[in-house]
Amino acid sequence: MQGSFHVRFSLVLLLATLAALAGCARLRPTPIPIRTVSYPGIPGAAGVSPVRTLVVLLPGRYDSPEDFRRHGFPEIAAKAGVRAAMVAVDAHLGYYYKRTIVDRLREDVIAPARKRYDRIWLAGISLGGTGSLLYAAEHPEDVDGIVLLAPFLGEDKVIAEVAAAGGDRGIQGWKAPEPLAADDFQRRLWVWLQGATRPPARIPIYLGWGKDDSFARANGLLAKELPPDRVFTAKGGHDWKAWTALWTEFIHTGALGKNSG
Repeated sequence: MQGSFHVRFSLVLLLATLAALAGCARLRPTPIPIRTVSYPGIPGAAGVSPVRTLVVLLPGRYDSPEDFRRHGFPEIAAKAGVRAAMVAVDAHLGYYYKRTIVDRLREDVIAPARKRYDRIWLAGISLGGTGSLLYAAEHPEDVDGIVLLAPFLGEDKVIAEVAAAGGDRGIQGWKAPEPLAADDFQRRLWVWLQGATRPPARIPIYLGWGKDDSFARANGLLAKELPPDRVFTAKGGHDWKAWTALWTEFIHTGALGKNSG
């Protein structure tokens, strides 16, 4: 099922959707390589193996890579004893609009990291969650886990369609309309999620959202397909207070390991 989701043509509708959301906002420059901010994590002591896990942090539409430090994401992990390095990526709307986000992540961040790290996780907020799924759909072999915090999963009409058709079977009971347009990003995303969450799922997905978040319905729909211990909710809406609380819960699951590479 993963192979049936071709991000190259699916990006077309995504970009149209994001452009509509952006309105007349001026897009930022898209330098190559994409800008990153690194957080090395807890260093290994003498006789301790080096850090072998990297978490790639993707910000939301209005956020910057520096916001992860401002809200303590690396420190929360370090205090919990997690030995993982982190790199926050300036994956802003311009890269999505130019259809280069997946390429830039792979060429500038993930491919070089594979030479140093054994495990690579993607952690995305809002738009960054969408980017995490797009990347995993195209390059599942590169990804060892995904953390989604209030991801954008489609417009309300698509979410309502999937929810109504799925019934008691959840998203597995929904069938995409045929023929499915090549540029129907939102429905193709749910087709991919059907396969990605059907046992045995190769890539573990962790999901969290604020109870008052406007994306709560869509996130709740996906949550029904995940193990309960990989789903979190917090007070608040689409904001850093909720995301920080959710990140803390994720860190304490031990998914990234503790005091180990």
